[in-house]
Amino acid sequence: MPERVIDLNSDLGESYGAFQIGADQQLFPLISSANVACGFHGGDPRTIDRTVNTASAQGVRIGAHPSYPDLVGFGRRVIAATPDEIYADLLYQLGALDAFCRANGVAMQHVKAHGALNNVAARDEGVAGAIAAAVKAFDPSLLIYAMPQSAMMGAAEQVGLPIVREAFADRAYNPDATLVARSKPGAMVTDPAEASERMSRLITQGRIRTIDGDDLLLEADSICVHSDTPTAVAIATALRERFDKDGIIVRAPGMA
Repeated sequence: MPERVIDLNSDLGESYGAFQIGADQQLFPLISSANVACGFHGGDPRTIDRTVNTASAQGVRIGAHPSYPDLVGFGRRVIAATPDEIYADLLYQLGALDAFCRANGVAMQHVKAHGALNNVAARDEGVAGAIAAAVKAFDPSLLIYAMPQSAMMGAAEQVGLPIVREAFADRAYNPDATLVARSKPGAMVTDPAEASERMSRLITQGRIRTIDGDDLLLEADSICVHSDTPTAVAIATALRERFDKDGIIVRAPGMA
């Protein structure tokens, strides 16, 4: 039987100024890839530097986590923006993170859009195309983390970017493979046992139960645990324990 391998990622470095967000330090030993906020929804220069430095020291791969310019709304509000604006905003944020990666002697591995930008890119070809164009212009070797069956995945394929299909341990799914809006009941999966069972079934069977109770066929190369989910550390711990039991290896994309 071929080995089962999964990347375990988390959105980190989202604190800024006096505001502490997420359980970064507890999550670092449990994950293989970190999506680092670039200042638009969270993160400030010192936080970015500290996050990149810690990730590098712990052997965690680093990716950019760009968003709409929405610090007040934590990037979870849709901002009216043209494709040209999104393209420029993406380049700006990628450059910011890359500066700290270079200073710390580590390479950026991937790009994963945050919050509302990620959700819009899942269904809007114009937004997805702008993100893909910016990433390709910056560095065509960067991996794009994208939801399966999404416009973002299609846009990345169209311009030849390498893709990592992402699923979410702490979010509920609609029948069309999109995430249930956070404003709706049942959108968050906070029970560690439930989250680990869902992700084990996803990896081993390619299926996940939707908010309607039906099975959705879904394949993923990476599992995300949001660092600001109240039970994030418990979920990540439960995932690692369940993956060990199931013989699933946690490893960042491209690592031998």
